[in-house]
Amino acid sequence: MAGLLQRIQDEMKAALKAGDKPRLSALRLMVSAIKQAQIDQRRELDEAATVAVLDRMAKQRRESIAQYEQAGRTDLADKERAELAVIQEFLPRPLTEAEVEALVAQALAETGASGMREMGRVMGWLKPRLQGRADMAAVSRRVKERLAT
Repeated sequence: MAGLLQRIQDEMKAALKAGDKPRLSALRLMVSAIKQAQIDQRRELDEAATVAVLDRMAKQRRESIAQYEQAGRTDLADKERAELAVIQEFLPRPLTEAEVEALVAQALAETGASGMREMGRVMGWLKPRLQGRADMAAVSRRVKERLAT
């Protein structure tokens, strides 16, 4: 959406004027990823699609941090952490564990899911409500645990 993209571009201009090169680099990566998604989808992205792009970028950074730390490359892990911090500024406020648990319970109740076969339906209900606000892999594990019982 133009609102979130515009906000990122405004922050990019401010970082350029302030001479904050690491922040500017992260913001440029974000704008590039959003514009690439627009080109790929051949349309303007709405707010949810833009958040999904940023969420995907954040997930990539978290995975990279883990790999770099495992390899003993703290310099690269620190760079990824800095990028992740900038990306997270533009993502919605993360939900608490209790809020996620309440939404999982609501999803199970509303979809009437009782077994693992309905996992896709439950996750389909949850994804638009949690995108960018919770780790979807952790939510998936939580739903599996609830459906397995």
